Order: sequence, then structure tokens, then C-alpha cells
Amino acid sequence: MYKTYCRAYQKTFKFASRFLTWRTPELLEGENSLLKLPALVKKKGLQRILIVTDQGIAQLGLMDPLLEGLQEQQIDYIVYDKTIPNPTIDNIEEAHRIYKTHSCEGIIAFGGGSPMDCAKGVAARSARPDLQIPQMKGTLKVRKEMPPFFAIPTTAGTGSEATVAAVVSNSKTHEKYAINDPVLIPHYAVLDPLLTIKLPRHITSTTGMDALTHAVEAYIGKSTTEETRSYSRQAVELIFSNLYNAYVDGENLEARKNMQKAAYLAGMAFTRAYVGNVHAIAHTLGGFYGVPHGLANAVILPYVLEFYGETVYKPLSELAEAAGIGNAGQSHEQNAKQFIEAIKQLNKEMDIPNKIEGIVNRDIPIMVERALQEANPLYPVPKILNKDEMFYLYQIIQP
Repeated sequence: MYKTYCRAYQKTFKFASRFLTWRTPELLEGENSLLKLPALVKKKGLQRILIVTDQGIAQLGLMDPLLEGLQEQQIDYIVYDKTIPNPTIDNIEEAHRIYKTHSCEGIIAFGGGSPMDCAKGVAARSARPDLQIPQMKGTLKVRKEMPPFFAIPTTAGTGSEATVAAVVSNSKTHEKYAINDPVLIPHYAVLDPLLTIKLPRHITSTTGMDALTHAVEAYIGKSTTEETRSYSRQAVELIFSNLYNAYVDGENLEARKNMQKAAYLAGMAFTRAYVGNVHAIAHTLGGFYGVPHGLANAVILPYVLEFYGETVYKPLSELAEAAGIGNAGQSHEQNAKQFIEAIKQLNKEMDIPNKIEGIVNRDIPIMVERALQEANPLYPVPKILNKDEMFYLYQIIQP
């Protein structure tokens, strides 16, 4: 009965989503495309901007060309660089106070997934000053347009520059959840591969596997459309063709550019077709133990795909062919299993572990409950899991 309810909910939501406004960010792409942003900000008539980033980005000097350009355009800016991995409600509130105090008119998110999430949280609070962050948890709770928002990813993974989601952590309860609303899709995104060439190898690998997880979960779910399937296939092909090259040669600009595009396409896919149980589990590991999201996804993905079994053979076979892994002469099952093995092999080649260290057994029942609450009824997963099945997945990802 519960599974019937979940499927009915998902079908209803898929139908209703046709009537939502899905913004497509305007893109600035290619080497040195960052340099074009200040003139665009000026053209929009904005005089004071909040830049949300983290201390690592600030110390690397990646923002210097942007800051110099804003100064040349006589645009005032305030930098908030205290974003932490898995940004918290306190993070967002601190940045939002700065936004209000300085009468900012727009937001630039500069960095990986954490600054993006923090900046989107600030945007949500600015759009709905009458609501606190916990009150916007879930879907369609913002519903009012956010300030002009410019996303500048420095990793190729989260796809946040194209998505509806802001993921927030509650440091008191260890809960990690998403605020989902189409109004949180950025207005503009800058895909400049020069910003990713200094990424450490382990960040290149895990953020790339994050993008792969987005593309795969969007593709195998039951809310796909022709458009989202096309985005996913393109993303998967680009990732298998470029991620390892970007990993071994960080200054391979072609690989970096293609990975940025892959992350963006995967973001476009999952923001319309949603993710699944891999993300539900990964969010709990981030909330409880601070496990980096991309790392968690990379480890969990092959286990969940294997657990789904025959329910995903056909879509995984199609992705295998898109990636040049499968063979049209083989069965869907053979192609699907080759695809899962290719994921495991890619993880291994990039020194990503096959288990998650540090899971405490007494935490698992709470994590199971929270993962199920996140996944059901919203996520249109191939197979709706019960408590025992979810518990099993937590057990097999432990060493």
C-alpha cells in the first residue's frame, strides 16, 4: 500500500512539474569566461554584490581576476569566505546578515558545492525573509524569486549551477536536507575550465563521480523525460571519456572543460528528474560524519545499482552503450553489469575506497529512518526500499 502511495505521489508530482517555471541559466563558457562576468553584473544595473566562497578558494587567489573586474566596473562587493564543508544553518544566517547589512542587490557563488549551497540558502532567506531555513526544507517552500544569482563552479561535480537544490546541514541534529525550488536555479553560470586546473586529485575524482551519480540516478528513475535522458547520456559519455584524464593531468584543459560541461548537464538532468537512494544515504553520512558528498556517492553508487538488480538493467544498458562500454549485441543484463564494473574500476583507478570508514552501528537506525524520509515518497527510484533493505545497504558499505 505504501509503495502504491509513493508511486502515485511521484506521478502527480511529475505531471505538476510540467507547469513549473524551469529556468535555464545563461552560460558564460570557455577559458577566461570569468573575465566577462563583471561587465554582465554592471549591465544588470547591480551596484553591490555579496560573494559567497570559502577560505580555501580565497587563499588560492582564484577570485582575484573577478574582484579586479568588479572594481574596474565600480561595483562594490563584500566577500563571505567562512563557508564550511556541508554548510550549516548558522553559516547561511551569518552570510545573510552580511547581505542585509550591506544592502546587497545580488549574489555570486564562487566555489564547489558548499559555497553554492550556502549562497542559495542566503538567496532563499532573501526571497522569503518571513521563513527560517528549516521551514523551507523539502519542495516548493520558497516560491518567490530570489535576487540575481551568478554561479561560478570551481569543481566539476555538483551541477549546482543548474539545479533547484540547496543542501543544508543542521549541526545540532546532524540532519542534512535539501531545499528544492525552481526559483533557486541560478540566473547565470560561468564555466571557466581555468578555475579547475588547481584542483587536488582527490577532489577531481570525487566531484566527477558525484556528477556521474547525478546523471545515472536521474536516468534510471521513473520521472525521466526525453530531455533529461539526453542530458544524462551526454554527461555519462563525457565523464567516462574525460574524468580519468582530468585526474591524471590536472592541466588538461580539454578534459577540464568537458568535465564542467558534464557536471552542468548532469545537474540539468537531476534537477528535473530527481536523484535517488544513493543521495539519500550519502546525505546522512555527510550529516553524521562529514563524509564529503562526492566521496560518499562514489562509494555507494555501485552497491545500490547492484541491489536494484533487473529493475535497472535496461537503462544501465543504454548508458553503457552511450559511454562506449556496452555492446549492442549483448543482453541488457550483461551491459548493465559491465557498466557497474566500469564504475568500480574507475573508482579503483582514482584511489577511491570501496567502503565508508567510521560508520557507528548505533547511528544506523536513525540514518536509515532519515534516508527513507528523504527518498520516500519524493524520489522516483527504480525500487522503493523498506527499512530492512536500507539497513542492508548501510551494512554492505561498511568495512
